[in-house]
Amino acid sequence: METVLIIVAVVVVIVLIAAIVGGNKRKQAKNQQRRVEARDHRQEAEVRDARAQAREAEAEEQAAIAKREQAKAEEQRVHAERERKAASERHEHADEIDPDVDAKARREERTGAAGEHRTDGEQRTNAHDERVGEHEERTGDRR
Repeated sequence: METVLIIVAVVVVIVLIAAIVGGNKRKQAKNQQRRVEARDHRQEAEVRDARAQAREAEAEEQAAIAKREQAKAEEQRVHAERERKAASERHEHADEIDPDVDAKARREERTGAAGEHRTDGEQRTNAHDERVGEHEERTGDRR
C-alpha cells in the first residue's frame, strides 16, 4: 500500500507541475496576444494623431488666409472711405468757389434734409439737375 501511495503522490505532483506549466504557457500566450493588440491600438492611434495634426494645420492655414482676407477687406474699406471723404471735400470746395451755387444749400442737399447720407449717384444726379435748373433760370435758356 505504501507503494500505491507513493505512485499516487508522484502522479499528483506530475499533474500539478503540468497544470502549472500549462497555466504559465496560457498566460504567456494571452500576454503575447495582448501585446499584439496593444501594438495595433498604438499604430491606429498614431495614424489618427497624424490625421488630426494635418487637419489642424489645414484649419490654421485657412484661418490665416481668412485673417489676411479680412485685413485686406478692411484696408479696402478704409481706402474707399478716404476716397469718399476726398470726393466730398472736392464737391464742397467746388461748391464754395462756384459763384452760381449756394454752398450751404448744396452741403445740406448732399447730407439730406434730416442728416442722412445720400449715395454718390443720388448726390451727383440731384446736384446736376439743380445746376441745370439754376443755369436755366439765370439765362432763360430752356432746353
